[in-house]
Amino acid sequence: MAVILPSFEDNTAAQDPLLPWLLSIKKALDEWCSGNHSGATDLDKLLLDCITTFKHHSHYKNDLRFLKIWLLYLEGSKDFEKVFKEMEETEICIGHSLLYQWYAFFLEAKGLWQDAHMVYQTGISRKAEPLELLKEAQSLFLDRMSERFGGSSLQKIDEFIESGKSSINPWASSTVKDLLKKINRQIIKYDGYHPSNKAYPGKVALSSLNNSSRNKIVEIGGKKYQIKGCAGQGGFAKVFKACENSNPDDVVALKIQKPAFPWEFYMYRQLDQRISEKERSNFGFAHRIHLYSDYSILVCDYLPQGTLQDAINSYVVIGKCMEEVLCIYYTIEMLCILESLHNVGIIHGDFKPDNLLIRYAR
Repeated sequence: MAVILPSFEDNTAAQDPLLPWLLSIKKALDEWCSGNHSGATDLDKLLLDCITTFKHHSHYKNDLRFLKIWLLYLEGSKDFEKVFKEMEETEICIGHSLLYQWYAFFLEAKGLWQDAHMVYQTGISRKAEPLELLKEAQSLFLDRMSERFGGSSLQKIDEFIESGKSSINPWASSTVKDLLKKINRQIIKYDGYHPSNKAYPGKVALSSLNNSSRNKIVEIGGKKYQIKGCAGQGGFAKVFKACENSNPDDVVALKIQKPAFPWEFYMYRQLDQRISEKERSNFGFAHRIHLYSDYSILVCDYLPQGTLQDAINSYVVIGKCMEEVLCIYYTIEMLCILESLHNVGIIHGDFKPDNLLIRYAR
């Protein structure tokens, strides 16, 4: 994939230290495109010298021009995995979807389809912006895989993993399907498990729910829920605050996910069984799950205090830092939570401030 660098006026070079490098790299690229390949080694050295000079400059970490320098260097590197890892470690545009779109496309061109799929998943889990463009790129990627394999794209991609590979890819659909098959006999016995082979039948399309869906009524499992607002959104699910049967005193959280995902409900019930009663209140509680062929809806307790990320942002908004003693307190709480999980053989796969709710003890 060719990366085109724009031209710049020389009179701005003094204000932008990266500019002279961009001009030199553009000149070297022009020579290459004109058929003069004798300077290929010099171009690689020029790219590396530029990266070494500016990679620790915070000013350029989110500069798309600098990202393109990295991508040019990665494209010509034999050890491209090492280069990408260094980009992540130095946080080069890790919040921009272009990083994941380009690298996934690069891997796809090399036939590394499973790795490309993982890159898309990583970018989406990090909510790289613009997120919708990244999701669209992933969708087009899966369409191409479907055409290539003539069937269930995700399953075929997962089967591409070398048979001798000992590690397990938790994102692989085949891994998830195998695990769900193993737990199926157990999960169907859990209280609150409501499966259906049909699509969601409600009059209000779940895909239409958003921040402005206040007071819309959705019917789930014979009950009516009045939407009061969007409490959170991730790469695969949205969480809504809702009143059950329009009762303002009976507030719940509805986690709506596509495709359907029963695993989280299973883990909540495992917490009920494995975690001691004293520590159980440190973790969320799921009342029930309604599974459809296209969606899953998890009905959980609603905690109005928000997430740890919300608490952090409340300080950022007023230009202050959270007090050290409070940082220590939250850190201890997080370590205790992880210790409790690990003691009962559970690993949390997405432990971050966005997924940590604040609870005021009664």
